[in-house]
Amino acid sequence: MNFIRRVLSTVTGIIVFFVICFIGLFIIGLLVGSSSEETVHVKPNSILELTLDFPIQDYADKTEFNAYPFLNEDEKNGLFNIIDAINYAASDDNIKGISIDSNFIIAGISQIKALRNALLKFKESGKFIVAYADVYTQKDYYLSSVADTIYMNPVGMMEFKGLYSERLYFKDFQEKSGFKMEVVRFGKYKSAVEPFLANKMSDENRDQISVYLNGLWNEMKQDISKSRAITPERLHVIADSLLARNANLAKASQLIDKIAYHDEYINDIREALGVEFNEDIKSVTIGAYSIYAANKLKSNKSKNKIAVIYAEGDIIYGEGDEESVGQGVMNASLKEAREDDKIKAIVLRINSPGGSALASELIWREIELTKKVKPIIVSMGDVAASGGYYIACNADKIIAEPTTITGSIGVFGVLPNGKQLADNIGINAEQVVTNKNAVLYSFFEPLNDEQRAFIKEGIIDIYELFTNRVAEGRNMTQDDVKAIAQGRVWTGVDALNNGLVDELGGLDLALQRASEAADIEDYKIEEFPVYEEEDLANALMNQLLKGSNTKEAILKEELGEENYRILKEIKSMSKKKGIQLLFPYSLEIK
Repeated sequence: MNFIRRVLSTVTGIIVFFVICFIGLFIIGLLVGSSSEETVHVKPNSILELTLDFPIQDYADKTEFNAYPFLNEDEKNGLFNIIDAINYAASDDNIKGISIDSNFIIAGISQIKALRNALLKFKESGKFIVAYADVYTQKDYYLSSVADTIYMNPVGMMEFKGLYSERLYFKDFQEKSGFKMEVVRFGKYKSAVEPFLANKMSDENRDQISVYLNGLWNEMKQDISKSRAITPERLHVIADSLLARNANLAKASQLIDKIAYHDEYINDIREALGVEFNEDIKSVTIGAYSIYAANKLKSNKSKNKIAVIYAEGDIIYGEGDEESVGQGVMNASLKEAREDDKIKAIVLRINSPGGSALASELIWREIELTKKVKPIIVSMGDVAASGGYYIACNADKIIAEPTTITGSIGVFGVLPNGKQLADNIGINAEQVVTNKNAVLYSFFEPLNDEQRAFIKEGIIDIYELFTNRVAEGRNMTQDDVKAIAQGRVWTGVDALNNGLVDELGGLDLALQRASEAADIEDYKIEEFPVYEEEDLANALMNQLLKGSNTKEAILKEELGEENYRILKEIKSMSKKKGIQLLFPYSLEIK
């Protein structure tokens, strides 16, 4: 009897605990939901702190809890939330200037260019921008170069050296480990799988990487040249000879204006604001101000809407989530936007290296259905290549940044094979079949000629379909498409010249073209996708795991940064089963 009482008391305690937790969450949700506008106060004579020390995504994501709406999440730290905030600050009388202070920015070059453009527009208001760093990474300096005055710590460092990309090759590793990748590809530039076939880079791959990197570097030099009044040729010499590696050299090279400690930088801001030496500067962080600006921008009462649908991450077959593009979430977003009478046009913002050929085709089909009802304009971010280009090619208009990587119209298939590994550790697999081709693929057997031929046939079929989709969408002949295909990568500038895109610009230009196509002048923006969450416990656990980097941190510490990167890359490639439309090499540019 005592045992039963103890069990009942334990169960009752657990139930009471969960009830208290739920009530607590409910109260917190009500408080957060009801005070979102009041939590941010922008005082007169304030500085906007543009410290971007978090990974920048195009889209900050929306999550809706069907049963618990008070827990709905609509973050405002995405790229375009930040740009909206900078634009709003230009007309906000309380904001007198912007401080770009010690960033170590984690963003793509096209994302940084979009931020630079917003800052250049901000300067037209007559307000000041200043920048400070102890260490300027190359990306940090690219952003900070828009500033009226650039400061650097007296013992600081600057990374201004040009761009490079490093590719790892695994052929010998496969031979030694016994774990191999069976590869079938089409297109001489389709080199995503090259590291599994060779020990060094092919001439074709080296050529396309060189063209792409030089295209990016030239764009960066042109932008910095305009801001700093230094010729691109001189900037190239500075990078070649590392003539900005410390504060004195950076100043002598005219890349910075002042050598100062941080307290001196703050004092100069005080002077610009007309604040006394011993008085605190009033400031607001970009994270807080993005929320503030978003709430102010909600006042737009237009009945017209333009949907912005974000396709960010690898394309996978399935539902998709915050880190990947699946046909489930994408097609649901397209369908919802298509059927909403208030939405007059759609902008599809793509930042994806591609992925599953099947998922790309399914998304393409939904776009085809949607554009019969409403205009669809594509805005390309850092990358819209392979499958990312597949889902763009049939839009009414395609707009890319000059630094966007696109094209890569090619196909490959990759299957992991552990035959040698199994032999090495004493495992033997035996098959019993009813038909000749019952074993079309086994992890424990290498592909034979007939199996490889079947897979290649499927890859060629998809390549023909891919090039045909591009030809129809871009009003080109299939032969013309094939002449610029075979997996070849292009920058936005080159893609404009060869017909793969229509214009160069950012999301703002895409929205303008969408409003013109819909024949509307005023509109509100509605962002997709919205991720729906049914299970509260699941959602809380996912949020906990999302914020935890324990496993990653342990692996990095034990393996080292480079070895961890090798492991991550092998793991990533081993997941890409089936036929892929994927960017031909690692996106990491240093």
